Amino acid sequence: MPHEKLSADAVIERVISLLQSDPAATKELPEGWQSPGYWQALFNKNAKTRRFMETFQELPAFTNQMPAATDAQQWTALMDRDFKGPAHARPNHIHQWVQGILKAAEDEPAPKEIKRWRDRFGKNQGVQRVRPKEWNGYLHNPHRGTTTFQRFQGDDVYPDWVTSDTHGPIEFQPDAPTKDNVKYAPKTTLTYCRWPWALLEPKKGKFNWKLIDQTLKTAHNRGQTAQLRFQPYTQRVDYKAAPPTSKRHPPEMSVNVPDWYWDTGAPWVDQGVYAKNEPDSNHPLYLKHFGDFIRAFAKRYDGHPDLESIDMAYAGFWGESGGNSTPATAAKLTDIYLKAFKKTQLLSMLGTPGCAHAAAVTAKSKLNIGWRADCFGDLRSFPHPDVPTDQLWTHTYDLYPKEIDQCGTKDAWQKAPVTMETCGNVGTWFMHDYDLDLIVREGYRYHMSVFMPKNVFFPEAWAEKLAEFDKKIGYRFALRQLLLPLEAKPGKKINLEWFIDNVGCAPIYRPYALALRFRQDGKSKVVRLKRDIRTWQPGHSWFQEQITIPSGLKKGEVSVDMVIVDEKDKPKVWFAMENRTEDGWHPLGMMDIV
Repeated sequence: MPHEKLSADAVIERVISLLQSDPAATKELPEGWQSPGYWQALFNKNAKTRRFMETFQELPAFTNQMPAATDAQQWTALMDRDFKGPAHARPNHIHQWVQGILKAAEDEPAPKEIKRWRDRFGKNQGVQRVRPKEWNGYLHNPHRGTTTFQRFQGDDVYPDWVTSDTHGPIEFQPDAPTKDNVKYAPKTTLTYCRWPWALLEPKKGKFNWKLIDQTLKTAHNRGQTAQLRFQPYTQRVDYKAAPPTSKRHPPEMSVNVPDWYWDTGAPWVDQGVYAKNEPDSNHPLYLKHFGDFIRAFAKRYDGHPDLESIDMAYAGFWGESGGNSTPATAAKLTDIYLKAFKKTQLLSMLGTPGCAHAAAVTAKSKLNIGWRADCFGDLRSFPHPDVPTDQLWTHTYDLYPKEIDQCGTKDAWQKAPVTMETCGNVGTWFMHDYDLDLIVREGYRYHMSVFMPKNVFFPEAWAEKLAEFDKKIGYRFALRQLLLPLEAKPGKKINLEWFIDNVGCAPIYRPYALALRFRQDGKSKVVRLKRDIRTWQPGHSWFQEQITIPSGLKKGEVSVDMVIVDEKDKPKVWFAMENRTEDGWHPLGMMDIV
């Protein structure tokens, strides 16, 4: 229902009528106050008085609650209706209005002359409240946001909406100039790549590490870290059309496991989950040989600084569903990952027995396992002879809530990241008229850190919403306030009070440190705070901490900066703040060293 809004002339008419009912409220007004011209000039005096006028234009006492008769008795009855007690104890609304308007109309005092930053504060003031303006632009922060897929920052997107799960990049240009992505998230700090086992171990114990080395190097040079998956198999194979090199193998049809795997005597099942003659994932030979590959990969790459995470894919097509493996086998294969990778972040495959096992065995440990899901955004709308279109089975409604509950991963996001890969891709979402607002809402609900839309173009009509989604998934820190002393002595402790706002939907999961830097005469000293930034869940975080002012600072001014740093005290994570120095720190202001 639209609000009733008065004209300025009608407001002035009511103000005069109200004041005439209470002569005591007009004592401070000059002669001629009953003239509309006086009020027109007063309400137009400055921005504050114009704001008063806008308020009065919608005031209930002047609009829908206006008394029928504008005499003193009616006005008093209206204004005092909610205030009981003796008349002298009730607020004089009219007097308060007059005082407010006259105060707003006063000329602003001339600004203080500021010769140095300290002149803004009085002599008795000891603390400054640093309140940076929040910046709404893109932050090139690590470990969160949209990923490229089987590609790197600046590479072309797929030419249409068909993508390749067969294998990740096999040709590289690590030293090519970094460009913005076209028709996609312009900048990303993550890439997601995956290859079949056969491509990474073409002969038993002979590994094609060049693919991984070049992937990590190229990602690094493009400002990215890499999420990786090695997949048991990814394609059905017709052995008549493409005979394997092994001496033994299944008849006619199978899948693209390494050829040498069949010569180990490994058995197959006549009819697998997705194809005929799939490997028997429960056989000891599968556990041994695929397990050997997992361990070899971890030995070489666990903890690599450019390796973002590893999917715990263990059996079946793409390793996503577990194929024909039993829950007992899934547990054994998952345990190999858990034992082999001590440093790199592991992600379990939501809905699989391996996911439930990983959540159970790590529940009381210090190892935090994230999860990933395929088919994010599934709102399928194809016609079905037996089911109304609005009641079709979907991952969004039928699978994710159930699997999160059954796998025990409801609270996993608090300690480890959530990655979600699109069902189809953004291009097919748009083609089928999916509800993007609903999809985005669910992404926030799952506390996503990583969105993997398979490098298919973003339709222009959705680009702005997807850019906003990219900014808000994962963590995004804003400094609302820092209480910082105006002066301090070298070697002495000072108390700091911080008000941090995580406006994202998840925490950060890396043990970086919040740090202050003190700059003076071309030299700088960095002080790392002890507060664990991984505790900054979405929403407000307030804390106080004492730090020691670095020794060696001289009497005089010192510039104070802040940022989140890595183990080498180099800027790693930026706040949603406009200002940044050339070397990546956020300037906060000045202090006096005394």
